[in-house]
Amino acid sequence: MTEELALDIENGVVSMKGDPKERVKKLVEHDWDKAEALKIWAFGPDGEGPNIITDATKGCQFMHEIKDSMVTGFQVVTNAGVLCDEGVRGMRINVLDTTLHPDTIHRGGGQLIPTSRRVFYACQLKAVPKLQEPFFLVEITCPNEVCGAVYSCLTQKRGEIEDETPISGTPITMIRAYLPVAESFGFTGYLRSHTAGQAFPNCSFHHWGIMGSDPLAEAENPCTKIVAETRKRKGLKPEVMALSHYEDKM
Repeated sequence: MTEELALDIENGVVSMKGDPKERVKKLVEHDWDKAEALKIWAFGPDGEGPNIITDATKGCQFMHEIKDSMVTGFQVVTNAGVLCDEGVRGMRINVLDTTLHPDTIHRGGGQLIPTSRRVFYACQLKAVPKLQEPFFLVEITCPNEVCGAVYSCLTQKRGEIEDETPISGTPITMIRAYLPVAESFGFTGYLRSHTAGQAFPNCSFHHWGIMGSDPLAEAENPCTKIVAETRKRKGLKPEVMALSHYEDKM
């Protein structure tokens, strides 16, 4: 899913609660096919998160029977993803085909929920998942002569400078930048020590950004380190399960 659609869902512009026609119209604006937009089963997690499951099957029987079970599996998977059991964002699942037992007793939640969870976890692994990290919007007011030192501090902390606005009639500049929350701890002290206490930052949450490293890479990088540490903290196995783990064992 696109970042724009994920933001619209989080801000309540697109939701399952409103008028279905309005929802379809908004999704078509996000380059969705109208037929697919009409067959959305659910948003997740909790029925309102920025993930979508869609019935894209053609000519499959009993879909109305298995819908609730598959949506339950979808809610579980979006609430605790395959990498490190954390919330998922920006995932779209298309249910393309099903082969179901002709006997109703074998199409219950007990059979379908675990199976759908395994399928969705495998889909996540195949879709090249990435970690996202939260970013603060930092507004820094400082005298003009220490702007260079502020830029240097932001660069050291992986900050992305957005703009710089001189405040008219004063020798003061307002610098706006995006700073990863992970780098924000101790940032105020670090900034003041490099600007002789003349810079004053103000932080507020702004957006989620994708981390560049591959969390499934064999060589260690910042993302694999975060995944391993998070899994260890939660009592899971240190390495992410292989794709073969989610295959059917006959």
